[in-house]
Amino acid sequence: MTDDIWNRHAARDEARSPWRFYPIAIAGALFLVFLVNAGMVWSALATFPGAAKENGFDESNVYNSVMAAAAQQKALGWQVKTALQNGRLLITLHDRTGAALNGARIDAEAERPLGVKNTTALGFLPAGDGLYLANAALPLSGQWDLALHITQGQEQVRLTRRVLAP
Repeated sequence: MTDDIWNRHAARDEARSPWRFYPIAIAGALFLVFLVNAGMVWSALATFPGAAKENGFDESNVYNSVMAAAAQQKALGWQVKTALQNGRLLITLHDRTGAALNGARIDAEAERPLGVKNTTALGFLPAGDGLYLANAALPLSGQWDLALHITQGQEQVRLTRRVLAP
């Protein structure tokens, strides 16, 4: 009789289903998902460059005036094109009819959008026929975000452009 019980237990052990590992596999998969998500959160927090502006709350309080300035700027219809010429920025300005805008004052700040913060202030010299050439070349190759402030008489435009320096 004991041999019969012993044989039944042995047969049952040999016929165990591989599904017995299913709960462990599910727990392992969920743990892997947790680890991947924790890694992505850490990466996002470690590489986040910060807020676009330091005074975001104050800017939100004057949202209507910012939108009015944007509408006024759009009504001007100025066309602004950027290009690189021998490492220096070249800006072309035209009004809404396509006529060249001469006599404008352009100030710009170039900033690297990625990596170590590098900011360069640029002034522009008129080159005729609506063309303006930067007074200096961008110091490094790669992507740059340009914050342009263009003034002609009482009219002014603020805009951004991204350029890729070779």
